[in-house]
Amino acid sequence: MALPVSTGTAAASARAPRRYGPRHRWIVLAVGVAAQASFSAMFSGIPVTGIAMRAGYGLSTGTLGLVLGCLGLGVAVSDIAWGLLTDRFGDRRILLVGLVSTGSLLTLMAAAVTPGDRAGVPMLAACMLAAGALGGSVNASSGRAIMTWFTDGNRGFAMSIRQTAIPAGGAVGVALLPWLASAYGFRAAYAVPAALCLLSAAAAWRWLHEPDQEPAPAAERAGAGRSPLLRWDVWRLALASGLLTVPQFAVLSFTAVFLHDAKGAGVALASLTVLIAQLGGGAARIWTGRHSDRHGDRHGGRRTLIRGIGTLTAVAMAGAAALTHAPTPLTVAALALGGLLANAWHGVAYTEIAAMAGADRAGTALGLEGTTVFAAAFLTPLLIPVVLDTASWQAVWALAAAAPLLAVPLVPRGPRRPRRHTVRQVIPRSSGPGSR
Repeated sequence: MALPVSTGTAAASARAPRRYGPRHRWIVLAVGVAAQASFSAMFSGIPVTGIAMRAGYGLSTGTLGLVLGCLGLGVAVSDIAWGLLTDRFGDRRILLVGLVSTGSLLTLMAAAVTPGDRAGVPMLAACMLAAGALGGSVNASSGRAIMTWFTDGNRGFAMSIRQTAIPAGGAVGVALLPWLASAYGFRAAYAVPAALCLLSAAAAWRWLHEPDQEPAPAAERAGAGRSPLLRWDVWRLALASGLLTVPQFAVLSFTAVFLHDAKGAGVALASLTVLIAQLGGGAARIWTGRHSDRHGDRHGGRRTLIRGIGTLTAVAMAGAAALTHAPTPLTVAALALGGLLANAWHGVAYTEIAAMAGADRAGTALGLEGTTVFAAAFLTPLLIPVVLDTASWQAVWALAAAAPLLAVPLVPRGPRRPRRHTVRQVIPRSSGPGSR
């Protein structure tokens, strides 16, 4: 006997949104990479224009550090809010709002906030703060999209690919923006990342959608407990990540100034040094993500990787401090290696903190992670000129080595391995002949 089809069900089926299969997750990953790379091209590229910015806007080294630090401060003060909003409204809406607003602001800066417009320090700093605050939406929203589309077996790889967009996009910015600022002025240096953000927004509008089903219900259940903001283990990992960020932004923000002032080198060598750090760090992120997926993380493998990277970064930056007055090729090699290692931990750490929170609260956890990371990104270029005024470049690189060393014990230990209980077989003694 045939069952009648409910007209309500048929109508609902007709109105059902388009379904996206498992392969669509790779398109979502590509959109997340494009969004992250667009923001990173601006965020990493503008600091390397520091020499042109200092001359064009008439800034002192200390004021330059303040202006560049405002980019990181903007992200730091907004990232938790973006994470909470992403968990509430979904990654698609938040990513679109962030990319469109960031692209619009950079367009405004290209039109009215250049040295030719006689823009003052307050206006420039305010625009940098706003650019960081609006662009910070990318961190939580694109990360949560990947957490909801990918399963535990390939999340580490996917998140590492997404995090690799930061040094890859940064490499584009580092290679392009200083040249644009020198050859065509800051209108071009602001207009190009504006166009990249708006193009990424168009891609997100077209292809970024929620999955039909959450692929990791276990991760959802993990996020059903306390908020990540109330968990000390989550805070420990976030604080450790902030300390690991210090050498990354020391190399990114002041390599050009150091090589120019202390070594008499040009912008090309500084760009090459940072480019090696960015691209090498991106490759290291992919390797660590794939490694954590292949070998599993039942007993804290990702956390062990983070601690190992922190230790190696400290050693490399200590080498840079020791080689401050050495021949330029040796100093450059040490800084490039230190910057590379300082870029290598991101994918594993972001995957770990999101997994600790669960998919439903991944946006909040990623927002907390972004807050500590970009707070360090703000404070590092702000404090380096102070260290220079009171000490030397050697002290700058030594402090950049101390920060990751302090991060190592902060990374929480993984779950303990279960003890193996051996069962002893008791063999009854023979009682001898004639006994009962």
